[in-house]
Amino acid sequence: QVQLVESGGGLVQAGGSLRLSCAASGRTFSSRAMGWFRQAPGKEREFVAAIDWSGDSTYYADSVKDRFTISRDNAKNTVYLQMNSLKPEDTAVYYCAANQHSSPLGKYIYWGQGTQVIVSS
Repeated sequence: QVQLVESGGGLVQAGGSLRLSCAASGRTFSSRAMGWFRQAPGKEREFVAAIDWSGDSTYYADSVKDRFTISRDNAKNTVYLQMNSLKPEDTAVYYCAANQHSSPLGKYIYWGQGTQVIVSS
């Protein structure tokens, strides 16, 4: 079992930055790929970024590529999402998720409760 707790959300002006953190409990964190997803009001949840178990491979949605950076610290059981050059369309609840496998290609089976990000224009 893996429990995930996100933090770092808030209100920021367009062009600003935020760093989200996701703290994981459980001994299997370091063997799992991790991902960030988001859900805007009235929209379906969408993929944002993912990272494999080692941190060597990362994946991004086209909409956030070159602006967001996913990273992880397995010693701290934490995954991060650095968000730069934020746009109003990045406004959403951001969720951290743990994959069933070490590669992000598997299914995400554990989810956090989400953290709200609001980007004002």
